[in-house]
Amino acid sequence: MNLTKEELKKIIPKNGPPINEVSKYIEKYKDDLICLKYGGNIFLNREIFLNFIEDLSILNKLGLSIIVVHGGGPRIKKELEKSNIESKFIRGLRVTDEKIIDIVENVLIDFNNDIVKSLNEIGTKAVSLHTKENNIIEVVPESEELGFVGIPNKIDNDILLNIIKERKIPIVSPLGLQKNQTFNINGDTAAGAIAKSLKSRRLLLMTNVEGVLDKDKKLIGEISSSEVLEMIKNETITGGMIPKINTCLDAVNNGVTAVGIIDARPNHSILFELFSDKGSGTLIRQ
Repeated sequence: MNLTKEELKKIIPKNGPPINEVSKYIEKYKDDLICLKYGGNIFLNREIFLNFIEDLSILNKLGLSIIVVHGGGPRIKKELEKSNIESKFIRGLRVTDEKIIDIVENVLIDFNNDIVKSLNEIGTKAVSLHTKENNIIEVVPESEELGFVGIPNKIDNDILLNIIKERKIPIVSPLGLQKNQTFNINGDTAAGAIAKSLKSRRLLLMTNVEGVLDKDKKLIGEISSSEVLEMIKNETITGGMIPKINTCLDAVNNGVTAVGIIDARPNHSILFELFSDKGSGTLIRQ
């Protein structure tokens, strides 16, 4: 899809990246797959959600091939609290019994449908992928103590590629099946597995932090996997950022060209990351 600068001006918002830079980067991504993971925390704000919907629609109009994996932690937490169920976490993963997996599955599928409906309403075609419809993820259990928490074992690339071929956006819930039993999957892990399986050019983890920060709390624009390992060793990177970083390292070591950790809160941050010289957030390469 070759768009003129005039056509681009109609698609790119006025507060988006410069048109000259956009036309340069579109060329770069035109034959590649981009996998986006949007964390559940960033959707607590409806304005950010609507900005996300607008950006996905723009990427689709620009002819990019994208796959979206969404989270849903805060919504799940809210529903479990309504049922007076207390969550236990081991290594950052929710212990999931039969009662909890039913709630998790329903919440994530409802959220998935909300995203697809919102995109369809503004004229962008999207398709739901989850355990009740077009399941693409087979899992193995993570560990006995975690219950119904899975690790992706196999991705159905054909379903994803056929949807993309029709210029539609696949919207994937982080759920998988083993012998018709539903398992919950960490959202970053699910996105990483899809990006690896399809050898995506980019995996972008959209979150509610700026990116990777150095010792002085300044944002690092680009970093290699060996530098990241050093930062974990000297405890510059700690806590909840470590599992995210491990997903990034696993992806770049298995065929994904680069992985970004991007702050989804500023308007159009995904557009600035993909289509501007300065980018946004932190890009990790091998």
